[in-house]
Amino acid sequence: MCVSKNKIVLLGLIAFGLLSSIAVPGNAFADGTDSNTATAKTESGDAKPSAPVPLTERERWLLDRVEQLEKRVSELESKGNATPPGDASLSTAAAPQPVIAGATSATIEAGTASPAAAAPGNPLAPANVMSNANTPVIAALAGQAMGQATDKGKSAGTASAPSEPFAFADFTWLNGNARTKESPMDTKFFTPEIRSDVDYIYDFNHPKDDSIGGSSEVFRSDEVQLTQLGVGGDFHFDNVRARVMTQFGLYSQTTPRNDASPSRGQWDLDNAYRYLSEAYGGYHFNALHGINIDAGIFMSYIGLFSYYNFDNWAYQPSYVSSNTPWFFNGVRVQIFPTAHLKIEPWFVNGWQSYGRFNGRPGFGLQILWRPNGWLSVLGNQYALGEEALGVPGRVRYHTDDSIEIKYYDRPEDFVSKMAFSLTGDAGCEHGGGVSCDTDSAKGPKQDFLGFMLYDRTWFDHDKFGLTLGGGKINNPGRYLVLLPPINGATAASGTPYFTENPGDPFKAWDASGTFDWMPSQYITFRWEFDHRAANVPYFTGPGGITPTSCPTAPIVENICGSPGALVPGFTPDLKKIENRIDLAILVKF
Repeated sequence: MCVSKNKIVLLGLIAFGLLSSIAVPGNAFADGTDSNTATAKTESGDAKPSAPVPLTERERWLLDRVEQLEKRVSELESKGNATPPGDASLSTAAAPQPVIAGATSATIEAGTASPAAAAPGNPLAPANVMSNANTPVIAALAGQAMGQATDKGKSAGTASAPSEPFAFADFTWLNGNARTKESPMDTKFFTPEIRSDVDYIYDFNHPKDDSIGGSSEVFRSDEVQLTQLGVGGDFHFDNVRARVMTQFGLYSQTTPRNDASPSRGQWDLDNAYRYLSEAYGGYHFNALHGINIDAGIFMSYIGLFSYYNFDNWAYQPSYVSSNTPWFFNGVRVQIFPTAHLKIEPWFVNGWQSYGRFNGRPGFGLQILWRPNGWLSVLGNQYALGEEALGVPGRVRYHTDDSIEIKYYDRPEDFVSKMAFSLTGDAGCEHGGGVSCDTDSAKGPKQDFLGFMLYDRTWFDHDKFGLTLGGGKINNPGRYLVLLPPINGATAASGTPYFTENPGDPFKAWDASGTFDWMPSQYITFRWEFDHRAANVPYFTGPGGITPTSCPTAPIVENICGSPGALVPGFTPDLKKIENRIDLAILVKF
């Protein structure tokens, strides 16, 4: 039968590739393997030729893929769909989906391998490659096998398609990147995605109104809360691509309140978008290693951490991440000159905003470079946007740069791997009464400087994880400080209880320890301790931040008068220190 012949060809090539991957020195693969390890052991006399050599993570993955391929081919044979010799229509139609472990448009961005969508002939494979492209060498081997089985009539000299971006190694170890390796519901046309984030926060300040401020991830204390429920996925067909992801739960209220742009003009933009975390459509061009053009709401990845807590090493990121944009509304172009490099310019309405703050949009650029499987270098630049509501001429500049290194990788040992991430941010505003450099006649200095460092260790075949980290910021003018929701204050309303005027000082620092149990690639049980501090009263204290009486007007939705308004006789209880325990169950399919 034709299938049997294809099976022989396929398994022969995969076996050859598997033997090659074992025999070829480690520096032949960009997967982070230390090519000097074997040489060093031999020269030192520590080598034991008679002892069995443990399989590497790549070799174990290759064996798993071979088993999956055998199972799939057997299923095809059992269906009785064999065609006469010479008719390759069966293998052409059925083979690509099971054997190619690529990633669809935004599942790569979220870190999910998506076999069907990345099959040969699917032009949408090199897509939202920000967080992960999880296609090891087996994809190339299987693709070559199927190409030989189905293209017998074609010239042997036909040029092969460019390799997928970042498909040469497994990047599920990265901070800000989901660790899922495949989607159980993937199809050629649509890759579904479901996310759930439920937490319980124990705040040692014990605020009587259970309200937590100063975070874009944690909002209520001593309660079980649904932080985010996302349902959506990626559409991909005929070079056309689209992604939608909903956000129900606390994110649908807390994220829009940090955007002041809807207060400018009509049509209530915050309500129009509040239940969408991602929503865009675009087109893929088969040039270089892929070019994508998308328009709509997409993730920014300024600050390294993902908007979705499942993807991160910690639940509460440091200020450098928590206080910088999670999304942009605009247009982006993703250009992949090589399989190791992405260049992505942005044209956006503003700094994490649904609309413009004044008369000028913002411009940005992301560069992502991954030369091998153990190093990722990311740079995000933002400029020219006028981001202060009602203050035209005040221009913002910001640079956000990260490096992630996997410095230990022994999947067969109890300590499976180790890695760290380091992020540094700097920025400033000038014009409109402030200055980038120093206090001057133009106004006080208004800038941002911060860093965060996290180190993670995986145990017992990546079933457990331990992360230690923290960071620090200095932001005079407080233009990137999250406003405490005192009396319902929003980014648009402000509050007299915590001003954000030019020259207002703000310095803050934090440290955290996170323990994860991951019995399946689709779920994380997380325990975390956070210590946060600031040089001014900022965190909710025992007295809370919600007025209990209102002498001037009825209390509506726990707000006295208008959001953020001054309440006679009321003083919010703000503290300089906050300690909490975060418990969460995180799910992603």
